[in-house]
Amino acid sequence: MNSFFKSNLATALVLSLTLGLAPFVPEPHLLGKINWVLGGGNGMAAMDLFDLFLHGAPWIWLLYSLSLKLIEVVKKE
Repeated sequence: MNSFFKSNLATALVLSLTLGLAPFVPEPHLLGKINWVLGGGNGMAAMDLFDLFLHGAPWIWLLYSLSLKLIEVVKKE
């Protein structure tokens, strides 16, 4: 289980830093979408919401994996 979790965490990290942020220029795509939503989302279509989910999913998986690791560490103490 521990080795599976470590590889799972590494995969989530790699996907977050690649797919989650690509394309990188002029700004990371996910940040642009988040700014668009925070600005009111004017002109945002269903495709843009799907794109936001697609680029945000690796980050959600990474946060989930990190929270599992944190729970595991706290239970050991």
